Formats: sequence, structure tokens, C-alpha cells
Amino acid sequence: MKKKFYTGGLAGCVLLVALNPCVAYAGLVTPETSTVVEVVDNREYVDLVIAQVDRYVNVRSKPDTSGEILGKLYNNSVGHFIEEENGWYKIQSGTVTGYVSAEYCVRGLEALRIARDVEITYATITANTLRVREKPNTKSAILGTFSRGDELEVLAEEDGFAKVSYNNKTGYISLDYVDIHTEFVEAESIEEERARLKAEEEARRKAKEAAEAKLRAQREKEEAAAAAAAAGAITGSSDDLGQQVVDFALQFVGNPYVYGGTSLTDGADCSGFVQSVYAHFGVALPRTGQRSSGYAVASLAEALPGDLIFYSGHVAIYMGDNKIVHAATPKKGICTGNASYTKILAIRRIF
Repeated sequence: MKKKFYTGGLAGCVLLVALNPCVAYAGLVTPETSTVVEVVDNREYVDLVIAQVDRYVNVRSKPDTSGEILGKLYNNSVGHFIEEENGWYKIQSGTVTGYVSAEYCVRGLEALRIARDVEITYATITANTLRVREKPNTKSAILGTFSRGDELEVLAEEDGFAKVSYNNKTGYISLDYVDIHTEFVEAESIEEERARLKAEEEARRKAKEAAEAKLRAQREKEEAAAAAAAAGAITGSSDDLGQQVVDFALQFVGNPYVYGGTSLTDGADCSGFVQSVYAHFGVALPRTGQRSSGYAVASLAEALPGDLIFYSGHVAIYMGDNKIVHAATPKKGICTGNASYTKILAIRRIF
């Protein structure tokens, strides 16, 4: 699945959103008891076609099931409406232009109603460190910090601050030190899908080879020196590398959380912990931007031990059975927890 920036629609439309409890869309008002209405400019959403399907709907070369499959429009992903023909919408989405069955998509008022829920707004930190505050002002208590390159989901904007999730709580970061962008998921062409799958398989192969080489070298060292074996080195089959990652990471539960740290014994933050754990297996993950590593896993139900679970401004290692091991907070240190403790933004598999 490919995420892209959305640049907006062509025609004009204004979405009216009642504050409580009147509901109104594009000038169509449902009379209730409230008369307080907020006017929200939604002209950039007016031509959206949004897929509403279990997984994806095919984009075809003509408005018929016999048409060549040009790409896939995934659930909640969007396209630009061009025209309608015999129960099919012609759309442009990403690099794909073709037809999708109207049966599996919505547009018009229905698309406007869910557009805000489908889009995701991100803030990328541009300062070396950025404080997270309890309230949207510089005098408020400091909850913690983020570092350059951290990507957070923006829940709202208020008084020059972005409201974000921090350690399963909400906090505020200054908009002066972030880049804001809004993303929709757009269609993926057949060629893009093939290239993505090939690249993911190659990345997986290289990571696995590096980990296996690391394990072989470690076994040789263990065989050569009984002392190294007594130090608790990791051994096992290369077929369960993900589980070996988890087993290795669990050795450091109880050690401290240190902002900016990468030491598994003296202290690490979330990305430093993940980076150092995988470095033990010969895999060089970046300090920031780890969400681009490996390849995507569709859902938590499909996640395997060793997968990386990404939250707003946080990353953890999946243990299986809805559990994670991570460098959580200065108070909790390196610990285990529930994988679904807050909204999951992405899951990536390294091996």
C-alpha cells in the first residue's frame, strides 16, 4: 500500500458541521435542537471517491469486470472522481487512472462525512529536541521530549500547537518546529505492487542473511570460548529469527529509559532500544525514520515476534500474543506491555 500527499479537489463545496447536536453537510441541515453551526471549508474533498471494502477494490481499464486490472484501491484509500458510467466510477489515484465499481466505494456527501476520519495528519519534528507540554502554551508543564525526525500523528491544532499522543496521554508541541502534512492512501498500480513486493523480499533476504551471518559468527565464538557461551549468547535456528530478537530484547527488561540513549544496559529510548537490539543481529536500522525499514504488515493479527510496532512518536518490538517489549518512559524504563495500548500507526517486518 502506498501513502501519498493529497493536493485537493477541483470544484467547490462547503461542509457545515454542527457543534451539538445538529448535523449538516454541504448546506444540507438535519434539524435538531441546536442552532450553533461551524462552517468548515471542504472544497479540497469534494471530488473524493473513497473505497469501503474489506481489503481492496480493483481499478480496471474499462467499466466492466472484464477490464484489465490496472491497480488496487485499498480500503479507506482515495481517488479523484472523473466521471460515472454504468455503476462504475472513473478515478485518478496515485499513478492509476481507471474504473472502480461504485458498489465498493462512496463519493459525494458520504465521502465528505468520512474524509476527516480517513485522512491522517502527521507532524515531523525539525528541531534537534522538542518539548511536549501538558497544555498548548510555553508555560505549561513539560511531559517529555521528541527528537529531530520523529513523526507523530496530529490529533488537533490549537493556538499554535499540535495536539499529539505521548505515552498514551495527550500533549502539545509547538507548530514552529514541525513540518505538517496530511496523507491519504491512494491506489497502487500493478507495476508498483510488483516492485514493492520485490523490494520487500530483497530487504527481507538481506536482513535475514545479515542476521544469520551474525549468529554463525557468534556460534563459532561460543564454540571457541566457553566463557562466551556462559555470557548468554543467543543461539538457534535462522528460521525463528524474530523470536530470537524478542528473546534477546527481554534480557534488558528493567534497565533504564534514557532519552537519546542506545545502551541496552545503561539506558536507551524507544528507537535507540530497537536499533541496538537489531544491531546485535547484524541489522543496521536508522536512529530515526525506522518506519521505512523492512516491509509492511497489514494488521496486528498478522504480526509475528520481532516485528516493529509504530505508534505516534514511539516504536516497540512485538512479542506475539498482543504483547510488546520497549523502552517505554523514564518512569517505566525497558518493559513489556500490551501492543494495543494505544493506536497503532504501522507495523514493519525486518526478516
